Amino acid sequence: QVQLVESGGGLVQAGGSLRLSCAASGRTSSRYAMGWFRQAPGKEREFIATISRSGGRTAYADSVKGRFTISRDNAKNTMYLQMNSLKPEDTAIYYCAAQYTNYDIVSFEYDYWGQGTQVTVSS
Repeated sequence: QVQLVESGGGLVQAGGSLRLSCAASGRTSSRYAMGWFRQAPGKEREFIATISRSGGRTAYADSVKGRFTISRDNAKNTMYLQMNSLKPEDTAIYYCAAQYTNYDIVSFEYDYWGQGTQVTVSS
């Protein structure tokens, strides 16, 4: 089992940037594909980005492609989401997630979740 804790959320003006972090503990996080999701008030949870065990493979939702970058540092058991050119519609609670994988692949389904960090983008 792996435990996940997000940090780095906050209030930012439109056009600004934030970097979210997801610290993993427990079983070796390098054996897990990891991802970011978000949930805005009144909306369903939405996939944002995913990264494979090595970090060599990534995938993004169309809504963030070109603005957000997912990365990971397995030596620090930490995953990141660099968010640039933020828009008010990016306002949401952001969650990180982890899924054990046998291969170096991305995942769109996850067993382990963090508690979330709030991101608010003002216009």
